Amino acid sequence: MPRDFRHIVRVAEADIDGTLKVPYAISKIKGIGINLAHLIVRRAGIDPETRIGFLSDEEIERISDVIVNPSKYNIPDWYLNRRKDLETGKSLLLIGADLTFKVKTDIEKMKAMKSWRGYRHAYRLKVRGQRTRTTGRVGKAVGVKKKRRG
Repeated sequence: MPRDFRHIVRVAEADIDGTLKVPYAISKIKGIGINLAHLIVRRAGIDPETRIGFLSDEEIERISDVIVNPSKYNIPDWYLNRRKDLETGKSLLLIGADLTFKVKTDIEKMKAMKSWRGYRHAYRLKVRGQRTRTTGRVGKAVGVKKKRRG
């Protein structure tokens, strides 16, 4: 390996393995999927076949800028993970700890307003319409008797 190879690269507050190709490395950041990662690499003007450990500091800065300012690079709103934010009304791309914090505050808000989803979250039940008759059980089995010894 050449000496300018870095085994760990810091992109957008996340440590990434330098041996991965650029789109797959970017998709390791929480909040960025593989399709968005491919789009970020295209908009940053970087070859998707290169390993992220070989990128220069300037190229990594370009990737970080695309992640931080997606609207500046004409990334459509439907690629972003927070469309029409309740506080700002803008479409945002949240990553890492910001995404985790927003999801937790959204769940707390649903619980406080006592919406149906908030109720389901509060009682630790399935939220998205999955079946609950046979799955998601906690504790002792229901409807099963153990054989008696004797």
